[in-house]
Parts: sequence; structure tokens; C-alpha cells
Amino acid sequence: MAMSVGGGGEGQSYSDINMTPLIDVMLVLLIIFIITIPSMTHAVKIDNPLPPPPNFVPPPPPEVIDLTIDFDGTLLWNKTPVDRATLQGYIGQESVKSPQPEVHISVDKFAKYEIVAQTLADLQHRGLKKIGFVNNDYF
Repeated sequence: MAMSVGGGGEGQSYSDINMTPLIDVMLVLLIIFIITIPSMTHAVKIDNPLPPPPNFVPPPPPEVIDLTIDFDGTLLWNKTPVDRATLQGYIGQESVKSPQPEVHISVDKFAKYEIVAQTLADLQHRGLKKIGFVNNDYF
């Protein structure tokens, strides 16, 4: 790029093209293309998924255990009140089954966190892996 350092008269016009706005516009366009092109190339559309094998039998749904913790700390195993020692026995029996049952925990919103934490610790330490919270619309 050429640069004028004076030497001309005061009223003379500058005859070179100003390249700065052109370069700015080109850099902005380059940045826009760099940002948008990778997101367009990562899209993979699959119209028809593969069909299942001819003799495919879906696995049976796992057994579901409903564990409820009331506001006063009462534990209900499939709607039957149990104490913590009995609960640990039930957990030991269910953890050896194959496939393991799912434990759906429903907690009252006024239940103490300590009881919930102890129950979760019992479930995990005794070997149950499929644990989930249900009816948490209140929170």
C-alpha cells in the first residue's frame, strides 16, 4: 500500500483508493464464514433408520420398585411401611437379581434431607444401580 507524505499542494485531491473499508468488510465476511460453515457441515440427516433384525425380541421391561419417603421420615417399600433395617434387607435381596429392578423414589417436599440422603446411600452401598426420582413436580 502506498502512503502519501505531503509534497503536494493543499487543494489537490487524493487519487488512490482507500483500501481500509474494503479490508474491514472482507475480514468481517471471512469471520462470518469461519463461524457458520462448521455448523452446517456437522449436520447429518438420516431419513430411514435401520430396521430391527428379523428375530428381534425387545427385552422385557425391568421390575419397578416404588420407594416413598413421607414428610415424617416414614419409608414405604411398594406402599408397605418398613423401617430402615428391613429396607436394607429388601435392598440386599433386590440387588442380586438380574436384571436389577429400577427404584423409583418419591419424596414428600417436607421430608428431611438427612433421611433422603441415608436412603440413597443405603441403595447405592447395597448395590442397586438404577435409581431415579419421580413426582418431583413440586420442586
